[in-house]
Amino acid sequence: MRVLLFTGKGGVGKTTLAAATGACLARRGRKTLVVSTDPAHSLADAVGSPLGDEPSEVGSFLYGAQIDARTLVDDTWETLRHELTTALSGLGLDALDAEELTVLPGVDELLSLGQVRRLADEGPWENIVVDCGPTAETLRLLALPEAVAGYLRRLPAWRSVTRVARSVDRFAAHVESLRALLTDHETTTVRLVLTPERVVAAETRRTLTALALRGIAVDGVVVNRLMPSPGWWRGAAASWLRTRRAQQEQVIEELRDGGLTGRTLRTVEHRAVEPVGMEALLEIADELYGKASPLVGDVGAAPLLETVEAESGVYLRIVLPLAKDSTVRLARVDDDLAVTVDGFRRLVALPESLRPYTLTGAESDARGLLVHLESPL
Repeated sequence: MRVLLFTGKGGVGKTTLAAATGACLARRGRKTLVVSTDPAHSLADAVGSPLGDEPSEVGSFLYGAQIDARTLVDDTWETLRHELTTALSGLGLDALDAEELTVLPGVDELLSLGQVRRLADEGPWENIVVDCGPTAETLRLLALPEAVAGYLRRLPAWRSVTRVARSVDRFAAHVESLRALLTDHETTTVRLVLTPERVVAAETRRTLTALALRGIAVDGVVVNRLMPSPGWWRGAAASWLRTRRAQQEQVIEELRDGGLTGRTLRTVEHRAVEPVGMEALLEIADELYGKASPLVGDVGAAPLLETVEAESGVYLRIVLPLAKDSTVRLARVDDDLAVTVDGFRRLVALPESLRPYTLTGAESDARGLLVHLESPL
């Protein structure tokens, strides 16, 4: 089974492209589920059919669902949270402190991802296409399994209460399964959607870096709403189209030069009419994929860390797509290297052989960061 996650800046058309991809896979006889975790819930509008929490058939081999995160929070997390609050209060914590400790930011997004995992495990789908929320929410969503695992380890004394310990252990195992799903490059990949504008392209480059830091594979980029070429037409309208198209193509070239090496880039032209329903979605799919499989993309994922030995010392390469104007900060935190790029931070465990070494500097090159480590005397 394959899982494709579509995300992008709000308003770039990711829902339409996710639905078109699902429709294309279904037309080729592959049982496919398109599911939305976007609170905006526009997937039903795109497919032209009402959708609920559980999958319903919207076409031959094609099913759809829209996850209601608020209901999941009410039904799932509140029960565990109440158990934790009660137990921690019984262990001597002030009731207010216990309440504060069991507040988990982003739990609605985490449970939405868990619902996707449940549907993947229980359903007959060959493929799942996920219409994620806008980029910022998606990055938070994809970072949560790792963050929550650390959060659960910090809960004090909960293991002394058997019932709560079992609940937390189940939740921790669930979180770990989500992290494993997201970082399994054979199963799960992200496809970024953008419009050919510099501001949107800059966010896409930052997203590529943030996902690489998390070990999550991006297999391709889709540039949506490319202005049609006016060809040999003349007149004011044709001149405007020609100018706008040239600007868009320049943005695409800059994007290729800014970290997309080795990843598939597809384009879709702007439509005069909003694409709604199966016929319109399949028309987009034909332009997007042609005869190729929608599942084919270039992960472009190398190991995050590579050790490089040179005459001048030992280097640790952190393989990341970096924009020319990226802001990078590095710090040593015990046996980890804290890597922050454009505000996105991750603790990267150093290889055991390099833990005695001292961080002395770093530089960027075409493949990412080259960190200089000095051997202890």
